Parts: sequence; structure tokens; C-alpha cells
Amino acid sequence: MAAGQALTVWDPCGEQVSDMVAYARRDTAEYMSNGRTFDYEETIRLTAGNRLWSNRSQVMFEIEEDRVGTHDFLLTPCGEATFRHFYPDKPVHRGCLGNLVEALAPYGIGPDSIPVAFNIFMNVPVDPATGSLSVLAPRSRAGDFIRLRATIDCIVGLTACSAYASNGGSFKPIHYAVG
Repeated sequence: MAAGQALTVWDPCGEQVSDMVAYARRDTAEYMSNGRTFDYEETIRLTAGNRLWSNRSQVMFEIEEDRVGTHDFLLTPCGEATFRHFYPDKPVHRGCLGNLVEALAPYGIGPDSIPVAFNIFMNVPVDPATGSLSVLAPRSRAGDFIRLRATIDCIVGLTACSAYASNGGSFKPIHYAVG
């Protein structure tokens, strides 16, 4: 994506999650960072008006419009180890991590360079008393979307999540457009 372009991600069927990672095009050692984003935005509840920051303290995206308002930036992309750990009675597959690794390989980005994803539409409440995390069905409905505007040239990886809990137990598509 070029600086100034908008990325719109929408849920065509409802209750689906999309994992998003991003890297500076000029240097892929700079990536979208949950820690910097939480620090500078002073919230873990990111929505319209918030920005997504890089590990080098540079704004990468501005969230322009958000029809859901519930996203996760705490959890890593699911992979084979995730399925073995959380779903021992379910089939193991490569998940979002494997999809991102394959898609980003042409850019020299390997599995150890995949950071915490901005999990679009993922519903991960934090218990205020204990800090415990829950993974609930997404709040997105058919046609809901988020639009992010890139502030730098970047490489974006985007998936439709296949973890059983994060998408209400169903596997549906995610759509996107860049313009």
C-alpha cells in the first residue's frame, strides 16, 4: 500500500475475524506494534480516530471509520501450536500464522518476524478484576467494516481467521479493498 491509500476490510457474512499485520515498505524491521499503539493512544480499545503505530514510533495507519468498534491487539496469529494448545480435540492446521508466513515470504518476512496482529472484529474482553482474557464471538454483522488510511508506504498481510473460538466456531470469508 502507498501512503494515503485506504484499506477497507469488511465482514460479508458476520461474526468473522481478520488478522492484520503491516511493515514499512522501506525496511521490514519496522512493523505495526501493539505496545507502541497502546502507549501513544492510551487505550486498548482502538476505533475511529485512533492511530496504529510502528515499533519505531511512527504512525502507520489512521482508523477513519469503524462500524464495529471491537477489535483485539493483544493476541498473536493462531498457528499449529495454538490449535494443539487450545483445541486438542480439533484438527490442527496452519491457521493465520501459516497464511501470513506464506503471503509475506516474497518480502523476506519469516515466521519469527510476524508480530501480534491487529485482529479486526475480534472480541477479546479483559476482566477488570483479574485481567483474564476471554475470546467471544465477534460483534460484526454482515456488511460491517473498518477503514484505515496508510500514512506510510507499507506491506500488509491480511487473513480470515480460522481459530474456532475467535469467529464463533464458523469459518467465513473476509473481504477487503485498497483505494
